[in-house]
Amino acid sequence: MSIRQTEFTISTSAREALYDITGRVKKEVLNSGIEKGLINVYVRGATAAIMIQEGWDYSVQNDAVALLAKLIPRGVWEHDRQDGNGDAHLKAGLVGPSESIPVIAGKIGLSTWQNIFLCEFDGPREKRSIVITVTA
Repeated sequence: MSIRQTEFTISTSAREALYDITGRVKKEVLNSGIEKGLINVYVRGATAAIMIQEGWDYSVQNDAVALLAKLIPRGVWEHDRQDGNGDAHLKAGLVGPSESIPVIAGKIGLSTWQNIFLCEFDGPREKRSIVITVTA
């Protein structure tokens, strides 16, 4: 079994937004040299998540943020009394901290319209840490 693990950080500029990290993930798959296997993309932190979504039309990404804001509004949760980010924790928990994607013929197995996004729910943040693990 072959495993390659890397980590990188990105800065976020908004409290809630999706950031396309597909290019960076594709680069890690290519650098791994693995032809067939699985890649896992994981974000460290309790107020961020990873989502696979359409990358061509920004309205889809905006709609995802808007939907979560409607489902989980800000300022009404018990945790908000601590530091005002109860909604961010719930959104991150609902979306989830990771996605696994097949590696097929040395490339990430996304469809034409799929991209990988870091979901920021409590930004802006100077550094969001993302761990990529490629396994054969």
